[in-house]
Amino acid sequence: MSEELLEQLEEWHEEDEFEEIVDAIMEIPEEERDYVLISHLGRAMNNLERYDEAVELFLSIQDEGKDDPLWHYRIGLAYYYLDRYEDARRAFEVADHLEPGDEDTLEFLEWIRSKTAPKPAEQPIVMSHADPDVLNFWDDRALAADQYTSAPPSDDLIESVEEALVFKLPASYIQAMKLHNGGIPRNRKFPIGDGAQEYIEISGILGIGRDKKKSLCGSLGSRYMIESGGYPEIGVVICDCPSASEVVMLDYRSSGNDGEPEVVHVDKANDYKITRLATNFDAFLGGLS
Repeated sequence: MSEELLEQLEEWHEEDEFEEIVDAIMEIPEEERDYVLISHLGRAMNNLERYDEAVELFLSIQDEGKDDPLWHYRIGLAYYYLDRYEDARRAFEVADHLEPGDEDTLEFLEWIRSKTAPKPAEQPIVMSHADPDVLNFWDDRALAADQYTSAPPSDDLIESVEEALVFKLPASYIQAMKLHNGGIPRNRKFPIGDGAQEYIEISGILGIGRDKKKSLCGSLGSRYMIESGGYPEIGVVICDCPSASEVVMLDYRSSGNDGEPEVVHVDKANDYKITRLATNFDAFLGGLS
């Protein structure tokens, strides 16, 4: 195996050209693919969300990978996105033992604990036309409210925005936006961690549309914030924050583009740290205080 090929594989990986990696390695006869090449192939399969194939590849080099923290991390990632949380936990725990303190490994372990730990029932906000709290939720007198708030979206507009974003918006989000399409909530803090003083703060919630600057497809909307801020391509930005280095996003990594996304906070100033806030949009609204 040439150094030139390895350099090319790494270059493709950095450029997100994962199909190129798969095609190049698959052209090499199977009997000539060593541990390094199969590791590259498995990583590319993970990045292409072909997790079942990735697991098969990593298991084929299990003996060679037993002392390699990257092998355990990569197969753990595949297990995680296949919802095989116990297999993923074991893999990440070994990775952490072999390379203690790796932030990505610890983050996956925390996500697994969050997904598998018993949780009290979350009480979502149900916004109905008959509910007087709908009006009390929003601060329409705020100076910047007009940058966010649009008329209720039509079904055609919702469909076209979803097509542009490449993600299906949660039903609870659509329901809320049909009642009040974006704006500035009166309560804008969401608690994180165990300390009473720990919270993130949002500036507003982006509505469904294009005309307002701070709507999902507006000039300062989701795609603009992701591209200009270098945020991870994990879903849709639904809230901006007082700090220009923070956003709140719908995270589709576990659910797929058509599933029910979690709500996360992304901190650009802290190496794009992702903190899970709520299991769904309703629970996020219910947690604002």
